Amino acid sequence: MWQSYVNGLLVALGLIMAIGAQNAFVLAQSLRREHHLPVAALCIVCDALLVAAGVFGLATVLLSSPTLLAVARWGGAAFLLWYGIKALRSACSAQRLERQQGQGSRSRRAVLLSALAVTLLNPHVYLDTVLLIGSLGAQQPVPGAYVAGAASASLLWFSTLALGAAWLAPWLARPATWRLLDLMVAVMMFSVAAQLIFA
Repeated sequence: MWQSYVNGLLVALGLIMAIGAQNAFVLAQSLRREHHLPVAALCIVCDALLVAAGVFGLATVLLSSPTLLAVARWGGAAFLLWYGIKALRSACSAQRLERQQGQGSRSRRAVLLSALAVTLLNPHVYLDTVLLIGSLGAQQPVPGAYVAGAASASLLWFSTLALGAAWLAPWLARPATWRLLDLMVAVMMFSVAAQLIFA
């Protein structure tokens, strides 16, 4: 049992720590202190559900359906391009921080819907979480323990990201930092979209 748990923990940590669309979004929300804890909780729950779905059969279904994979690919690419353009426009806007402060923060519902879109419309989430982690988990002696280990990795990572970034926010909240963060998010979104389109 513990071997399956540790395997799930290590495999999930190795994949989840790579900077991707979901991590960039959580980091941005944490630096803004804009509903960052609910966003992290949503990412943790989604990861746990997707890993469980993959371990207990969804990976097989996705691999056997080219139509579902195509829908995930092109829909995800379109969303990532749109989000990347939005981030790039924010990075190029000279008055962005001042306008943002004047407008106040977005509602929790709007932020959580964006987090859900970044999580579920990104095909790499399905490739990593459902197919890769899920198919490995299905081969474990105790698949349930493997799912628990992967969920623990998600809990550790997103909690650390949300709380650590929020703690550093007073030092990182400079106009140049915000522009760099938005530029990083844009580059990440465009690169993932390009991989999907040209793969």
